[in-house]
Amino acid sequence: MTMAAKQFIPLSAFLLICALLFAAHPAKAARPHINVIDLKGAINPGVAEFVQDAIRRSENDKARFLIILLDTPGGQMSSMRDICESILNSPVPVIVYVYPAGARAASAGVFITEAADIAAMAPGTNIGAAHPVSGSGRDLPSTMAKKVLSDALALARSIAAERGRNAQWFQNAVKNSVSASAPEAFKLNVIDLIADNLPALVARLDGWQLEHAGKTVVLKTAGAQLRTLSPTARNRLLQIIGNPDIAYLLMMLGLAGLYFEFSRPGVVVPGVVGSICLILALYAMRTLPVDYAAILIILVGIVFFIIEVKIPTHGVLSLGGVACVLLGSFLLFPNPARRVELSVLLPTSAAISLFFAGVARLAFKAMAARALTGPETLLGMTGKAVGVIDPDGKVFVNGELWNAGAEERIEKDQRIEVVGVHNLKLKVKRIDGS
Repeated sequence: MTMAAKQFIPLSAFLLICALLFAAHPAKAARPHINVIDLKGAINPGVAEFVQDAIRRSENDKARFLIILLDTPGGQMSSMRDICESILNSPVPVIVYVYPAGARAASAGVFITEAADIAAMAPGTNIGAAHPVSGSGRDLPSTMAKKVLSDALALARSIAAERGRNAQWFQNAVKNSVSASAPEAFKLNVIDLIADNLPALVARLDGWQLEHAGKTVVLKTAGAQLRTLSPTARNRLLQIIGNPDIAYLLMMLGLAGLYFEFSRPGVVVPGVVGSICLILALYAMRTLPVDYAAILIILVGIVFFIIEVKIPTHGVLSLGGVACVLLGSFLLFPNPARRVELSVLLPTSAAISLFFAGVARLAFKAMAARALTGPETLLGMTGKAVGVIDPDGKVFVNGELWNAGAEERIEKDQRIEVVGVHNLKLKVKRIDGS
């Protein structure tokens, strides 16, 4: 037996023993965990998609349950319905916790809290005021209001019955915009418990028994770690552009980019960037309460700037364009709770207006300016015929000899005026009296 073989046998035996010991020893179980997401701000499609994604991730990574930290003034009804549907059909239990102190579950937040397997609130929070209104924050027209209110009341009753909570209070919150503090909500069976903070909530939930997906589930939180789920890049984008300030900035940048591209064709980059910004802005407008008359006013202002390029009005149309952009910007988001901040609106609208006016002025100057080089500069100049022109001949203009043609006979040394230029040939006419 060779030396190599003698060394190989003990090594193989050692590796075999290690493999047997590893196989015999049970794999260490993954540490149990609870997923947590934080929902702050208005409810929009980006938030709805984030909740759906969090539920899906909680199912896939075997989380014991999902906690939603909620603080919202409300939002889009369609997005609220998507969230409620996801929570009601979630394969893992979902706990909604109105947190921290000072937070609220208003309007759409009421339905989201109601849909949870367990509804909890922190001290100093409130819930309620769920009466449906238009996207502008105003009351709906009477006929439409009845339909929307009836639909919202039916949804409140349905979810309350499913979760065993106070259906009458939820209907009052929808119909009469009533609200309740955390202690009042607990006393009225609107929520299931009050917890000072997140660790206290998790401790209270240990051993909690609930009905979920047609079976009894006992929550176990002892030893479980909390995992905060962050939004995906897509979720973040949808939530960011759903902000009125961002949507407004995107719209104005998009319009500015396209306007610059049309005024200076061939630059390309402003047109590409403007198109992308405008597409994102239009998507955001779909998720926000927007006054489309205000958008029309802004577009009219841009038309004024474009006309200023073609027709000299000594700045009158530019001033009209500035006025339209400012007025449209103020009226764009009629809901007082979701308007563009003045600190964003005023400098942005002023800067964009000045940009439009400046580009319009430069474009007009470029179009109005006469060519400074080439044969076109000879238009209107005078000279003399070198020989007879009948109909063609030569003329001396601006110190140079040119081929020329005329519609009349012109004698040698007679004074002429240049009236046209074509392919380096001048069209001239006789100057009478010369």
